[in-house]
Amino acid sequence: MVDGAFAPCPDTGSEPLSPGQLLGHPGLLRAWRAVAGEKLGLGGPLSQVDVATAIGRSRGWYQNLENGARPKMDREVLDALAKVLLLGRDEHQALVLALMDGALTTIPDSFGDETVRRDLQMMLDQQLPNPAYLTDRVWNIIGYNAAMAALWPWVTRPGANLIRWAMLSDEARFQYVDWQHHATEYVKLLRFASAQYPHDAELSKLITDVKADPVCGRFWDTDIAAVSESRDGHLFKMILPSMDYQPVEVISHVLFPVSLPGARAVIITWAGTDEDATPATVTGQPTDRTPERPSVPWPNLPPVLSGQAVRRLTATPAEAVELAGPHAVPLPLLGALLGGDDCHLVLAPDAGTVIRSTRHTDGEWDVRESSAADLLRELPTGAPAGNTLAEYKLLLRATLPDDPAEATHICEAQLREARVRLETLTEVRNELADSWAALVPLV
Repeated sequence: MVDGAFAPCPDTGSEPLSPGQLLGHPGLLRAWRAVAGEKLGLGGPLSQVDVATAIGRSRGWYQNLENGARPKMDREVLDALAKVLLLGRDEHQALVLALMDGALTTIPDSFGDETVRRDLQMMLDQQLPNPAYLTDRVWNIIGYNAAMAALWPWVTRPGANLIRWAMLSDEARFQYVDWQHHATEYVKLLRFASAQYPHDAELSKLITDVKADPVCGRFWDTDIAAVSESRDGHLFKMILPSMDYQPVEVISHVLFPVSLPGARAVIITWAGTDEDATPATVTGQPTDRTPERPSVPWPNLPPVLSGQAVRRLTATPAEAVELAGPHAVPLPLLGALLGGDDCHLVLAPDAGTVIRSTRHTDGEWDVRESSAADLLRELPTGAPAGNTLAEYKLLLRATLPDDPAEATHICEAQLREARVRLETLTEVRNELADSWAALVPLV
């Protein structure tokens, strides 16, 4: 690969571009032409004439493209350009994004609405005992589960950002085995993001801060044609204080939630001690792993993480109301029936679920979500009365469809079933009473 700045291109005579100018499509195209020439053994960049001919355009048209023009292009031309430049999947995608002036999807500035936040947090919680976290488009931490907080406590800090931690903190430089390799991988992510969000001020500030670091600035100036969309499937080593400083091999799995464009959900699994994890494969590069890889639990996890319990370290009863959405309805009397002052229930009528907060002896709260129907089955037997009846009716209504006609039909069907059950129980009771009476001796 080409290191540092490029020499002047022989077919343009233009001055070399500085790394700071390589955020737009002109710099990327120049860099990719140079790499393509190296791959083809040309001793220099692939010429503009060769590129233009391969995509069916004139040299002048392509020169204008490298000089910043943004002509309207169909996907066939973009694919042909990617092919002649020998681009991989991520580079191909970055090319499309750069020439489209970034992603078409509008990216929200907030962490979604309450429903999105609740659902994504539940998804993270359900990955236990594997650590999982969620970042926004510029790698701010916007969600994490208990395992992530236990193994990497930095995610709980205000303003936590994955790139800033990984590249600029002494903590990360110690924990990553072969940290320099990881720094170059994160630079690739930043370059891809700059094509995806070319006008994002927060991303620009992040890139500027990384480039200003004396060490990380050198990584930015190296291998300037490389971009990467994610680190999905990467196998690497880390040294964690929370695991007695013993090196562990981990695999990162990256998901892109459709409900929150620009976000990344990352699940981290332990690679264990499989024989395929040779020293040559623990460099952060993707590795081939058989689908039969056994599931290996994380060692030395705190007891709360070893089972299936879902625990949110930052949850309180007040936050549970927020998680239940804008139409949240507290159910204090039903909560008291289940657990006294240590149990709070909040109905999320839009979702038909109940958020339950339970206080433990250490003063922390667990937050779990269950269906309204499941909670009804947990309530103590006996006829509800007074305000308890009102809460019970709200809970029962949440189990029914929104359409009144359909809900009425279901109520009638359940009433018929209840009447049949009541009549049958009455008959069985009377038969048992008669049998008992026959066995009792007359006095």
